Amino acid sequence: MNNLNLKNTAEDLIDTFLKAGEVAKEISKSGIKITIKPDNSPVTNGDLAVDEILRVKIKTITPDIPIISEETVNLNIEVNKQNKNFWLIDPIDGTRDYINKKDEYTLNAALIINLMPAIGIVYAPAKDRLFFSYGKNLAYEIKNGKKSILNCKKVNKKDVIGLENSRTTPNEVLDIYDKFKVTKKVKMSSSLKFCTLASGEADIYAANARAFEWDIAAGHAVLEHAGGSVKNHEGEIFFYGKDKYKNLPLIALRSNYLDK
Repeated sequence: MNNLNLKNTAEDLIDTFLKAGEVAKEISKSGIKITIKPDNSPVTNGDLAVDEILRVKIKTITPDIPIISEETVNLNIEVNKQNKNFWLIDPIDGTRDYINKKDEYTLNAALIINLMPAIGIVYAPAKDRLFFSYGKNLAYEIKNGKKSILNCKKVNKKDVIGLENSRTTPNEVLDIYDKFKVTKKVKMSSSLKFCTLASGEADIYAANARAFEWDIAAGHAVLEHAGGSVKNHEGEIFFYGKDKYKNLPLIALRSNYLDK
């Protein structure tokens, strides 16, 4: 795929994401139905409805590219190592936030090309913020109907802001934050963390190995295409399509120079 194809593919999905977000919000208003999956995590009728909308559209646009979605994947089937190009979908990342009617949940899709994220789309319906990207220096946000370029330019000049999944941050992550001279830590859910780095509102997000590739791939694309980076704890790039689609420990940076 060349950049023109990636651009068309990403932009063709924007209206679908907006529609899926409206469906998610409507289900939240009318009544969320919760089912507990075998791994004891919750899935809602909102997750399933969004999943169906995104998969149908993506299949129409790229019929020959496999789709790996959190809600349909069978982790007992070995990852097909021949597939270097595939979609990763997390219909609602932050399902617990969605259930509790908080505003940080996101809808996510990433196109993986040669095991690296080539397109990322992240939509936070409750915040009316949609982020998308399809190549280096080709990352954007649509908010209140207005499109702006994402370039990781620092917004908060006072603090070096580190993002956390919870208030019980592992010591390994705290050590990383000390190394990068983090002065303020903010709890944030979902893939919105990567987009907050891309928009320059925060500086670093680090985590031990947790969750799955579909949780981070779209945000990874947006951040890297905006000028940031996502690497493992040793500072090395990593690839997608790993066994059982499991994540490695990661460090996501707005910039190598967080004070600028």
